Amino acid sequence: MDFLNRRKQEEKVKSEGRLPPGQSLTQKFPVLTYGPNPTFDPATWDLRVFGEVENEKRWSWDEFTKIPTTKVKVDIHCVTRWSKFDTNWEGVLFRDFMKLFDVKPTAKFVIAHCDYGYTTNTPLEIMLDDNVLLAYKYEDQPLEPDHGGPLRTFVPKLYFWKSAKFLRAVEFSAVDKPGFWEVNGYSNTADPWKEERYSRRGWF
Repeated sequence: MDFLNRRKQEEKVKSEGRLPPGQSLTQKFPVLTYGPNPTFDPATWDLRVFGEVENEKRWSWDEFTKIPTTKVKVDIHCVTRWSKFDTNWEGVLFRDFMKLFDVKPTAKFVIAHCDYGYTTNTPLEIMLDDNVLLAYKYEDQPLEPDHGGPLRTFVPKLYFWKSAKFLRAVEFSAVDKPGFWEVNGYSNTADPWKEERYSRRGWF
């Protein structure tokens, strides 16, 4: 029965033009993380902004969670070919976050720096979309570690590895800086609708 229900829902979103090529609907939320989940201590956790900004800034967890939040309801798509629909997220809208400090005109890319040295890169223009968050709630609950809690970037326009788990710093850069998966063969642009999964020939 669950299989038939999933297939029915998949046909529905496909008919609505919401299912990118090569993707299948999932009713679960698969967990894919490179490395272990970090330990979260709200007393010592902080988030730093640096790079092409006038002044570097830093927030404690208490300070960050006092910033006004935005809720979005969107579909998400993983490079491993699953898509999850109508997911609900809450966090700080990235373009609102940028109002808290001065970004230099030279900034063209945003590099997410995460625990254990993981990074991923996104053009600044995409980060200004109206559904891009620094997210810490999923379905009205604190974001679980398996899904990137306490804080992750949330960039639903791109394959989900671009929504970086365990965020600790945001770098504004004048030049592109491909991150962990990008230098290991994944696409630098990661558009699900163009099936930009991998950069090396023969990976499809």
